[in-house]
Amino acid sequence: MPRRIISQEIRDRIINKIKNEGYTVAQAAQEFGVGVKAIYRWIGSQGKVEPGALELAKLKRENNELKQIIGMLMLDSERGKKNH
Repeated sequence: MPRRIISQEIRDRIINKIKNEGYTVAQAAQEFGVGVKAIYRWIGSQGKVEPGALELAKLKRENNELKQIIGMLMLDSERGKKNH
């Protein structure tokens, strides 16, 4: 199967979504229709992506999920107090 040529502009958009918007590599790959391995290659070859950018995005996403869970638990707790 021949490789599709992805413009540098699209590559930069994909990397930006991963680095700054909290996308996982898998999410970006699916959205843009490119392979996960290709994205990792682009990230690895781009000197201006600091080490840990992917980890930072993952931590931001997890932090937001935990905040949502805490909010739901607090609501459940308040509802429980009102019922007693």
